[in-house]
Amino acid sequence: MKEIYRSERRGAMGVIYKNVNYDYCAMLIISILIITTILRRMIKGKVNRSFLEVLVVAWLTILFDIWAVHLDNLGVQQVFTKYVAHMGYLVLHSLEMPFYITYVVAMTDTWHLFKAKRLLAFLSSFPVLVITGLILTSPATKWIFYINAQYEYTRGKYFTLLYVCAVIYLIYGLVYLGIHRKMFRRRYLVSLGIVFVAEIAGVAIQYFYPTSLVEMLCMAIGLMFISLMLQRPEERLDMITGLDKMTAYMDDMRHAFRTRKPIHIIMVNITNYASLRELLGYGKCMQVMAGISEYMMRLDKEKKLKAAMYYLGQGKFRYVLEDTLSGHAPDIAEELNRSLKACFVINQMSVNFITNICIADCPEDISDVDTLMAFGDTLQEVPFTGDIMTASELLKRLHYDMMHDMDTIIESALSNKRFEVYYQPIYSVKEKKFHSAEALIRLKDEKYGFISPEVFIPVAEKSGAIHKIGDFVLEQVCAFIASDEYKKLGMSYIEVNLSVVQCMQPKLANHIMEILTRYGVRPEQLNLEITETAASISQQALEDNIKDLTNMGMKFSLDDFGTGYSNMQRIVKLPFDIIKLDRTFTELYDNPKLGIVLTNAINMIKAMKMKIVVEGVETEEMLKLFSELECEYIQGYYFSKPIPREEFVKFIQASS
Repeated sequence: MKEIYRSERRGAMGVIYKNVNYDYCAMLIISILIITTILRRMIKGKVNRSFLEVLVVAWLTILFDIWAVHLDNLGVQQVFTKYVAHMGYLVLHSLEMPFYITYVVAMTDTWHLFKAKRLLAFLSSFPVLVITGLILTSPATKWIFYINAQYEYTRGKYFTLLYVCAVIYLIYGLVYLGIHRKMFRRRYLVSLGIVFVAEIAGVAIQYFYPTSLVEMLCMAIGLMFISLMLQRPEERLDMITGLDKMTAYMDDMRHAFRTRKPIHIIMVNITNYASLRELLGYGKCMQVMAGISEYMMRLDKEKKLKAAMYYLGQGKFRYVLEDTLSGHAPDIAEELNRSLKACFVINQMSVNFITNICIADCPEDISDVDTLMAFGDTLQEVPFTGDIMTASELLKRLHYDMMHDMDTIIESALSNKRFEVYYQPIYSVKEKKFHSAEALIRLKDEKYGFISPEVFIPVAEKSGAIHKIGDFVLEQVCAFIASDEYKKLGMSYIEVNLSVVQCMQPKLANHIMEILTRYGVRPEQLNLEITETAASISQQALEDNIKDLTNMGMKFSLDDFGTGYSNMQRIVKLPFDIIKLDRTFTELYDNPKLGIVLTNAINMIKAMKMKIVVEGVETEEMLKLFSELECEYIQGYYFSKPIPREEFVKFIQASS
């Protein structure tokens, strides 16, 4: 810290002016960062506010430092003024690291996990409170510093406590980052750690070179690095509405579900968005969406809630409140509903919104991202009533009605072609490109919206409709493989799922080969997936079908490995080429005990000369881990969610 050496530098006027210039550089950097942070709404509110607080504290620290050094340099004999300048610098300098750690905690969003929050907050702030008290009482005690008879700044006998306090917070911050490292992508972890490194470097340089006032410059450079690497608006911000976009929403919700953080989501779906876009044109329609977002932000500011707000596209807004603000959710929903019911006049044209608004208490109502997104799509199709809905009531009603109508829904979907095949790419670690893809069936009903395969597949298996659904998927995939656009993608094969009932079908091999021949598709261009449950069924029909298809050149994958009650002897006996690790392994990949199981499972599979596909990979850390474990293929949201054929083609082309 600079103060230790100020009394020793008196008389070296040129050097002092030079050293102050380091502070001027630091102030310039911090000033630019403050301006850009204010002008750009970069990251979700709490994180952005915390980063701005760090910048403001750093700027004030530099300001007081420059003032104090100039007072010393000019030989000012006003004791009170000198005490104010030096005390201001020392107090603010002591607050820098605690404020930065608060920013790190905000980035992890883990404060709700701590049980004794008040006690932890007190213990965390205790060192800086003690130091602040010692600094403010120094004019009387002279413990930290004092102004001597020659009007010189002089360090006190307990000045080293400033270093002790700084070291405590440095260690605390580094330990905290280490404990929660799994919550960060590598880029985030490195960027946040750089500030700690920069601070240590600055203190070390000044300790060995007392005339080099570089500590604040080092801190400024570290904060600039964070601003460039983490505080990037393009990663989260929808530039038209000013709200966070779909990817940010999914990341935040996934993190909330993973940490079991209670949140309350006000879902606002403008169900006549498509009509408005056609009526107004894209440009005017987006102006309207921007106007709605401005109203939401203004409402949030008036209520002083500091909620997270998102625009997901297609007229879908999300307003997310933390648990402590749950009581405000009904009021906010009512105000939004009342405002959106009003008639808007745009270019002398009256515009009416048809809006469905629903409050979801998570994780109580919804506990995972996939269900959350599916529910949001379903809300779009719910008949308009004008009333505020709750997710719990709507889910109960929809599920009961849906299950009661499921046979009819499936039959209607087959007749009216409402089934659609989506594709999720599979990445080859060795080839460093997308090697194949899994075909997945999707159903969007006119009344209930998107219906999960976990819901309609069991019903279809009981009714026998699964055979028609299976044929539909297979024909769609074969038509895709036979197309010119597929041939240009350089894919090796497409994976198609077989249900338990399909596996038991007599003469399944002949039926599949008939479809392949019709479309001119070779057996090796297809890979059939069988679940672990189906593979464990002790019926001869399954073995016969797999044997016949294998002889015809077809290859098989074992899906959901690790979830069932497998007859390992039977699984080993069947000619699987690929084993797909269930997402259980990825969701708990950082669990030490599961790590042992995972490593042994991978080694066992490799010993049997089978390849491995890891499902459910969502982060860079997961990708790195399973790549290091020499798993051949990776599948998951880190690369892409399942997407329609047209989007899939564009995605693969853009990745080539």
